[in-house]
Amino acid sequence: MAQTTFYHLDNNDERATTVIDKACQLAGELYQQGQRVFIATMDAKTSEAIDELMWQQPPAKFIPHNLQGEGPHYGAPIEIGHQPPQGRRHVLINLCHPLPPFAVNFSQIIDFIPSESEQKQQARERFHQCRVLNLAPQLHQD
Repeated sequence: MAQTTFYHLDNNDERATTVIDKACQLAGELYQQGQRVFIATMDAKTSEAIDELMWQQPPAKFIPHNLQGEGPHYGAPIEIGHQPPQGRRHVLINLCHPLPPFAVNFSQIIDFIPSESEQKQQARERFHQCRVLNLAPQLHQD
């Protein structure tokens, strides 16, 4: 059974981060732990925005990554895409709605609960979807 964690993001806090910022931060932390990560997005535009944000990190915080279909044959530690992943990855950082069918293939799933009403409702639906799939979702609040 996958370990599933939903991060609650509070945009009312002056230290607030966006979902994309938090996804990049967590991907970097997971890379430091030796994990291989797939960041699932809804579309190419979002994938490219995450790719660009990762390239803007200072050299000391560089995260080896590539867009799906690019990079080395064996893939970078962090892969970003909007299609099902081709290789084996440990962690899914989900930015899709609903939860993609391939999510059950990961040992760890990370998702987010933004504070905006519509996105919060979508997160509730994904949380429920995880329960139905016996993924035992947990809440994490920074």
